[in-house]
Amino acid sequence: MVFEPPKRLVRALGETAPDGDDWLERLPGAARRAVALRELIVERVQVPGGRSSLVVLVRTADGTPAVLKLAPDRARPRAERAALAQWAGRGAVQLLEQPSDARVLPDAEESEGVLLLERLHPDVSVRSLPEAKALLEAAGTLRRLWVEPPAGFPFETVAERTGRQAEAMRARAQADPEVAPLVDLALAARAELLAAPPEHRLLHGTFRQSKVLAGERMPWLAVGPDPVVGECAFDLARLVRDRVEDLIAQPSGAATTRRRVKRLAESLDVDQERLRGWTLFRAVESGVRAGRVGRPRDAELLLEFAGWL
Repeated sequence: MVFEPPKRLVRALGETAPDGDDWLERLPGAARRAVALRELIVERVQVPGGRSSLVVLVRTADGTPAVLKLAPDRARPRAERAALAQWAGRGAVQLLEQPSDARVLPDAEESEGVLLLERLHPDVSVRSLPEAKALLEAAGTLRRLWVEPPAGFPFETVAERTGRQAEAMRARAQADPEVAPLVDLALAARAELLAAPPEHRLLHGTFRQSKVLAGERMPWLAVGPDPVVGECAFDLARLVRDRVEDLIAQPSGAATTRRRVKRLAESLDVDQERLRGWTLFRAVESGVRAGRVGRPRDAELLLEFAGWL
């Protein structure tokens, strides 16, 4: 089996790869070792797949459908493993290989970010539903993930993650004065929100409709977390701008966005102004990052959306 990374993965990792990174070159060998160690039967590489990991559809030795996922260290696979273990299948895909398994995995596997997961329906996400139904199902899935973090949790906090992002936003604003006003608004919102967070929960971190797949145990289950600990409004904020292209194309896009903020906040018992603030910050951060890595169309859409908030 040739484990060729999909083009989308190569392009996405190329945007963030540090100098000298050779993870993509080492990936085929890492995949072969992971398959051999677990005695897996390979069906196919999932295409187009994700933007931060290789996803391989496999079967275990007893014929159980499964997914083998390999991610670089910068995608924080250890944190993903810890979050999935904490959720234990409640609202999220289930780990088939626990850290406490009798077989001790080689140290190289830790650095290669290997996860063995239950098989969902990779081609059926909640995005396949009509928009109103998709938002309802996605929000219900997200609610189940908001649990107390484990003691001594190995996760970033919202303050830590957004602190790194804020530094990059400031640097971009200095280089591109056109984005400076929105960056200033986003940073001011972040500072106010971090002053008095209402709760600390384990969050998915990168939740959106495409991260919710159809399953057998439950109709919909979340995949691909980049977990973080903080307030629920931060997690919900990414869902607000789902299908941003459709929102921008609507003559009433701004009004629809404000209604969406209100509806999602009310449905999940989240403060509406805090949700608006985190939606603003996350949209500006994503827009600034898109501009920095050479995706001007995405940057334009995201910053226009942020201007409505």
